[in-house]
Amino acid sequence: MRDTRFDIWAPYAKSLRLIANGETYAMRHSDEHWWRPVGLPDLTGVEVDYGYLIDDDPHPYPDPRSRRQPAGVHGLSRTFDADAYEWQDDNWRGRQLAGSVIYELHIGTFTPDGTLDAAIDKLDHLVDLGVDFVEPLPVNAFNGDVGWGYDGVYWYAVHEPYGGPAAYQRFVDACHQRGLGVIQDVVYNHLGPAGNYLGKYGPYNASRHQTDWGDGINLDGFDSDQVRRYVIDNALMWCTDFHVDGLRLDAVHALIDTRAKHILEDLADEIHARSAFLGRPLTLIAESDMNAPRLFTSQSVGGYGLDGQWSDDFHHAAHVSLTRESDGYYEDFAETAGHGLEALAKVLTHGFFHDGELSTFRRRHHGRPLPPGINAWRLVVSTQNHDQIGNRARGDRLAETCPVEQLAVGATLMMCSPFTPMLFMGEEWGATTPFQFFSSHPEPELAEATSNGRIDEFARMGWDVSQVPDPQDIETFRRSRLDWMELDAPERQHLLSCYRDLIKLRRTHPELTTPWLRDVSVKFDADAGWLTFWRGDLQIVCNFSNATVTVPLDVDVAWTTYRESAQCLFATQDAVTIVGDAATMPPHSAAVFGPLGEGTLTA
Repeated sequence: MRDTRFDIWAPYAKSLRLIANGETYAMRHSDEHWWRPVGLPDLTGVEVDYGYLIDDDPHPYPDPRSRRQPAGVHGLSRTFDADAYEWQDDNWRGRQLAGSVIYELHIGTFTPDGTLDAAIDKLDHLVDLGVDFVEPLPVNAFNGDVGWGYDGVYWYAVHEPYGGPAAYQRFVDACHQRGLGVIQDVVYNHLGPAGNYLGKYGPYNASRHQTDWGDGINLDGFDSDQVRRYVIDNALMWCTDFHVDGLRLDAVHALIDTRAKHILEDLADEIHARSAFLGRPLTLIAESDMNAPRLFTSQSVGGYGLDGQWSDDFHHAAHVSLTRESDGYYEDFAETAGHGLEALAKVLTHGFFHDGELSTFRRRHHGRPLPPGINAWRLVVSTQNHDQIGNRARGDRLAETCPVEQLAVGATLMMCSPFTPMLFMGEEWGATTPFQFFSSHPEPELAEATSNGRIDEFARMGWDVSQVPDPQDIETFRRSRLDWMELDAPERQHLLSCYRDLIKLRRTHPELTTPWLRDVSVKFDADAGWLTFWRGDLQIVCNFSNATVTVPLDVDVAWTTYRESAQCLFATQDAVTIVGDAATMPPHSAAVFGPLGEGTLTA
């Protein structure tokens, strides 16, 4: 069988030569602009360092589909045999998104060593917590040793400082053996500024489509068929060669595609077909703040057919309720705009807050309503995530603003909502370490541009730029590492118990995973600072205020009532009590009440 590992699509090249383990080979192209080496010896089973000489350029460039970049994004590619690994996950049958809990983490800061193998050592903590999926930030090859991963330039290669592709296989295998699924964060909307040599081979970029990060990807122009295939093949690679269970698609609004069938539809079709072949669920989740239901509605009604999307509206409404912040995009959700708890109530019952209404922050109307009967689990929600923490000036977490008691209120709100909850690493114990924006571009000009760009960005928002850490300072990265020693503190253990018990509550009460927004009803008192909502026979009460409040325990839906037979199934504080048909809620507390005869969980 002919070795196809070195075939390459390069319509821009007039001549092309392959350098493989120090030897140079001529290449011949077909009418479809695919180039194949001539006279290549049998290298089956041989690890090969290789690159390409384009026209008269003496510098060898890496393979756009490189599977390893051991010397960084500017060095030669190295072959990788994905079939050599002996998987131990034969008993893994996958996990659907519905009813699940996701745990987002950044490999480089999740552990002191910052590697995939080191992350394996912490998986038992996640199993004990009770989550269903881990969602690593991008692990594709990017410039420098440390970074968030969103400036990747080799989508098919695993970042070498994390351990490379073999370590990633070990990580996914270890997750599956513990009953954890893996949703990999991928970036298809742009390429990073350094090490991006794809434009030397062909029209991968589209200067006519500009994103916040530069040129978009050529999804709809001349020769775009192969570029689309480049995206789709990468998605299939993660699911097949690395056994991942889903993909989180970064900033899909920047996937500018004017063709009759959008790239997201193509991607959904191919992933669902591969799911059928593999015999396990594969999930596609979009990152989007467009509030456009077409992302996850069926293609039969004009949608793209993805499985879900991140919901910024829940985060913003919850953040305002927990912190009372009203700057920037929080202004739409704040009491100063006449909303506050009203915004949170709308999100809990409608999914989107902006469903065609005016956004004062955007100075225009935004979004559209969810279709009737949509499953609420399609919205992935969080009170903290890498974006909402890392894109603050200081990268500060909620733990810096809120006491532990208020963090537990946020946990209860999220875990008992009708949506799919997602935690950010360390959130479960109220980690105080920041998650700041960091990079390590070795090129001085790019390093300076990155640092200055960060300052300019926050200056435009009117924030104190003296608080913005230098992303190129290695201390910015070091500060962002989780401190697992924090778990020794009693208040951290208490919060961890709250998260663990809330996830357990979701497993024992089907009301908390029913997907219908029509079954959610809400009451609130904005002046007193409390909100209560119902999930079937369960009543969830959240006191966001710093005063003790009394909240009626009554179910105002037709099919059930338990006015004088309610009991507390879960509480964030022991001082939560039931007096008659009301609950006494101490400051910053939350509880779940249900009919007599159920078990009780008191953190």
